Amino acid sequence: MDKGKQIKLKRDLGYFWGVNFLIINIIGAGIFVSPKGVLEYSCMNVGVSLCIWAACAVLSMTSALCYAEIGIAFPYSGAHYYFIRRCFGPFMAFLNLWTSLFLGPGLTASQALLLAEYGIQPFYPSCSSPNLPKKCLALAVLWIVGILNSRGVKELSWLQTVSTVLKIGILGIISLSGVFMLVRGKKETVGRLQNAFDAEFPEISQITEAVFQGYFAFSGGGCFTFVAGELKKPNKTIPRCIFTALPLITVVYLLANISYLTVLTPREILSTDAVAITWTDRVFPQLTWTVPFAISASLFSNLVINVLESARVSYIAGDQGQLPLMFSTLNVHSSPFIAVLLNVSMGSIAIVLTNLIELINYLYFMDSIWTMLSMIGILKLRYQEPNLHRPYKVFLPFTVIAMAISLCLVLIPLVKSPKMHYIYVLLFLLSGLLFYMPLIHFKVKLVWFEKLTCYLQLLFNICIPDVSDKQASSF
Repeated sequence: MDKGKQIKLKRDLGYFWGVNFLIINIIGAGIFVSPKGVLEYSCMNVGVSLCIWAACAVLSMTSALCYAEIGIAFPYSGAHYYFIRRCFGPFMAFLNLWTSLFLGPGLTASQALLLAEYGIQPFYPSCSSPNLPKKCLALAVLWIVGILNSRGVKELSWLQTVSTVLKIGILGIISLSGVFMLVRGKKETVGRLQNAFDAEFPEISQITEAVFQGYFAFSGGGCFTFVAGELKKPNKTIPRCIFTALPLITVVYLLANISYLTVLTPREILSTDAVAITWTDRVFPQLTWTVPFAISASLFSNLVINVLESARVSYIAGDQGQLPLMFSTLNVHSSPFIAVLLNVSMGSIAIVLTNLIELINYLYFMDSIWTMLSMIGILKLRYQEPNLHRPYKVFLPFTVIAMAISLCLVLIPLVKSPKMHYIYVLLFLLSGLLFYMPLIHFKVKLVWFEKLTCYLQLLFNICIPDVSDKQASSF
């Protein structure tokens, strides 16, 4: 280690990095491959489907602003974990950690496999791609992502910039092409949008399902809570990034959907699982092979950011004593190397044993529970600690809206398709007690873990970070 260099998570990420970070988090494969969900539940009513996309953008903004208050009031990396601990105590914080330890790798494994599928599929145009090369590519990509993350956040800036340009560029081409064709449009194309509300109007239950489909494409607005401790002036940077990125994403999403509807009929959209590829076949057939690779590149950046976020939670939990001390170590690039290694290793296991991903997917509804608890926590702290320093306060009705959405995302899967898997997830969550009680509550020491930490420090050239902001003192 360089003795003249401070080893800690540093506040050197600014507005431009934050905007890229938010765009990468929100824009995934969804807008490229599955806008049909909103149209399907809108009963193929074009006007209603576009209104639902706009409504989802507003709902996403409310959720992002709620998380902005958390990230600004507790400007530390892993602020969401801090917030849960502050509001509900160490036990609930541990259960949140217990969930994220498996949900994070499960998500990375799913993204890596999806990336590999789109990357390999052009080489198998007439059949589905085989599993072995798909898994090998997914594993290779996941470990490349791990290496990139171990190099520190600043090293990822160029990748973020390229990814943002690529995503906005692809969607820009789709959007502008659609607008151009609409201006020059044929009668049936113009008529389809002029008579947008002429189709059957969906029922309330169908509108609700359509909103959830669209809301998924806008998810990720709370990502700043993972890196709030590495942002310059988070009280100013976070709101500025949200009010820059989300309106831009909204405009691009709406124009992309209009473009899809300009080229394809509603029935054609419902008949495909990859709308962007079908659109390209119709408009630029010579570029059809580029779309899967573009989607893969888009997913690659999402994968990088997901590993970064999951590693921050493990790092902070180690700092707070809810994971072994080795997880709170940093390497010379100020990256939580062991936390990154844990996430990538568990993700690799999930890729090899693909059936695990199906079970891990059922953990996603737990994420909605934690979101709902976060919104309750905002209200709780507003009442219990009115004098807490809050440079930014979210409009309270936004908190209620975000809470209602989260509650619906929890209840609707349980009511619509009750399965034993949800019981298994609940049992899995409660199994965290087997570790919490002896290791955290009764503070049983594992001597061999301390020895392992020493060996890993020498092997990977990592160390405990220099003391800076002592967040733990506030708990």
